[in-house]
Amino acid sequence: MSASKRYIEMDALRGFAVMGILLMNIMAFAMPEMAYINPTVYGGSEGIDLITWFLGFIFVDGKVRAIFTFLFGASMILIVASAEAKGESPKKVHYFRMLWLALIGLFHFFFIWWGDILFLYALIGCVAFLFRDWESPRLLKWACIIYFTGALLFSLGMGSLFFLQAAASAPDATAAAIAEYEEAVGDIVMTPAEVQEEVALYLGSYWQVTQNKISERWFFPLINPTMLFFETLPFMMTGMASFKNGFLLGQWETVRYRKWAIVGISSGAALFAVLAWIDYRSGFDEIIVMNANIAWSMPPRLFMALGYIAALMLLIKSLADSAFLKRVAAAGRAAFTNYLGTSILMTFIFYGWGLGLFGSVGRAELYLFVLGAWVLMLLWSKPWLKRYRYGPLEWLWRSLARMELQPMRKSDKVN
Repeated sequence: MSASKRYIEMDALRGFAVMGILLMNIMAFAMPEMAYINPTVYGGSEGIDLITWFLGFIFVDGKVRAIFTFLFGASMILIVASAEAKGESPKKVHYFRMLWLALIGLFHFFFIWWGDILFLYALIGCVAFLFRDWESPRLLKWACIIYFTGALLFSLGMGSLFFLQAAASAPDATAAAIAEYEEAVGDIVMTPAEVQEEVALYLGSYWQVTQNKISERWFFPLINPTMLFFETLPFMMTGMASFKNGFLLGQWETVRYRKWAIVGISSGAALFAVLAWIDYRSGFDEIIVMNANIAWSMPPRLFMALGYIAALMLLIKSLADSAFLKRVAAAGRAAFTNYLGTSILMTFIFYGWGLGLFGSVGRAELYLFVLGAWVLMLLWSKPWLKRYRYGPLEWLWRSLARMELQPMRKSDKVN
């Protein structure tokens, strides 16, 4: 393995991922938080808007984030190899990178957008690094153990809400049982007044939004590492394993990728369709929605993410040296800049300090903004990287982690 080699397969996968993640994030940019998982909260629960929610839940939600996480784990192997080739300490290089990623993530959360995942990646990345030297089979074995243990724990934890609900709704329910249930669901049930309050907040000034996060949501960055530990760590470990066994590098036979794509996508989509139907038949009952999105969806999410990677590998192989693939790969090389740049662009479009469209665009129409963002990513990334070594934020992160300015222009001499 060459420490300096770029793998167009990974760059292209990262490009597809940074574009695809906006398919779901657009809901969180443009609507109240709980509308992301429950269309009855906001954004339309019938007609084209309901169909949009169904398609997003079945085919996108959580799967693209999984691919991103796999790639993050795989990149650790490349960073280790690069550091070793230069005679540097892989541990020092990695943990400095995670330190600055955590700080950038906190800045992203407090001063740009609440949906940050960088802080999560930084914290879990510190743990995942401990397994960097494991062989692929061992990584996959323990990734599965951790992941399905998490699925079981979430199912038990979220399932307990059904018992609380039953106790609170019983004819002889005690005041204590009702209070316990209301406290348990307090953060997942939004009244119409609370929904309008959130809309008003994001249509307010930049300072109002920022002050709310600093004073009321300061602990939110710690929620993701707690809630998503059993997903993020095994996904990173799977990414490490998939790099080592060639799955992420396009080194498997075409027939093998085709089999994984068919089985992974079809089985995962079928299970997600069942969960979507359960949500719908329940009238999008809050507890059922939370169970379906957090606990029950974990197994099919893994199947579909692996299936998508296999399908994308087939696509990448078929496109080979096409101009389109090169643009997607360039967007992937600048994924950090594209990810944060998207947050800045979308909050400007939807928040009150910008164009103020928050809460006023239907679910289906939001995808026009997604398409526009994709065009921008594909237009700027390749020309920029023809002249410069890194995307702007990639360069900043690299410079901060190494505590010295890195050469930016391709004509600059590398020490």
